[in-house]
Amino acid sequence: MRPGLPLRDKGSLTRVVERMVLGDADGAARRAAGMIAAALDDAVTARGRASLALSGGRSPWAMMGMLFARDLPWTAVDLLQVDERVAPAGDERRNLTQVEQLRHGTPAESARMHAIPVAEGADAAARSYCRTVRDLGGPIDVVQLGMGDDGHTASLAPGDPVLLVRDAPVAATAGPFNGTRRVTLTYPVLDAARLVVWLVTGASKREMADRLTAGDGGIPAGRVTAARQVLVLDAAAAG
Repeated sequence: MRPGLPLRDKGSLTRVVERMVLGDADGAARRAAGMIAAALDDAVTARGRASLALSGGRSPWAMMGMLFARDLPWTAVDLLQVDERVAPAGDERRNLTQVEQLRHGTPAESARMHAIPVAEGADAAARSYCRTVRDLGGPIDVVQLGMGDDGHTASLAPGDPVLLVRDAPVAATAGPFNGTRRVTLTYPVLDAARLVVWLVTGASKREMADRLTAGDGGIPAGRVTAARQVLVLDAAAAG
């Protein structure tokens, strides 16, 4: 941790309501896509609209492809980004680049995409996206999260003051994280989500998956306290 940043107790903070283990990464992606699709369909039926926040990284790409191909009421769905790197438009490092490539030509192309405007710079983008999240109103219906080998989720970077932000739905990292500054949803938004779907695959995630399940506040992922969370694992990550 950076000096001056308090560690939270490593008590049981996270309530993972359900832990699902599938045989391989493809099966885990398919199960996560099905759960998210069902939740979006239910939200549109109940409230007329639905919202989904998507994470970056390689693990969810297969899941997104499966999800975007589904016949859902996409015109009533707001798509948000969980986090984004400050990089030029179209840059392969940008999470948005991958999301838009996967959406192209699919039913999900009709959803309303709310991109984090990182061209404005990290701090200005965070302020702008705060307004976007607040204008949508209410909790996000589904937040899809992944987890790094270091236990980070979203761009809630270990040791960064962004971990302590409680007065804004979106914040920027204080410094570069793995090479770039980031803009990320903060814990209050993640904790308020109606459903959090974790997709965690690969043997390198095994230790962190166990710590996440235990609600270990010593890792950023373990500090998410949403009431309804489902952890979808492949056999390698589950051990």
